Amino acid sequence: MGDQYRVDLSALEDTVRKLNGIIKDLGNAHADTRYKTSLSPNALGADAPGATFLEARKLTEAHTEMKTHIEEIVQHLNDVMGKFGTNTRKAHGNYQDQEAATAGSMSGE
Repeated sequence: MGDQYRVDLSALEDTVRKLNGIIKDLGNAHADTRYKTSLSPNALGADAPGATFLEARKLTEAHTEMKTHIEEIVQHLNDVMGKFGTNTRKAHGNYQDQEAATAGSMSGE
């Protein structure tokens, strides 16, 4: 009957290890989206004396809007993975504690 409820702690440890890798990658993605995707206001074209380059302004505004949206998505993913990682580590610890308690009670400690 005990085998029906057995938890593979090594699989949980492997999951935590993989989650830590994903969280690290997301941290890199977060920094990249924030600092490596910026455009100067004139990168897509500049106004000339007496003329306004409306298309360049619209493209710059669209880029800024998309950059903000991508930053929000990456932050959300980072939050979700962090929470999932924390919960997985807690579950691992709880199962490990329970396994030790069960082994102790079976050996008469």
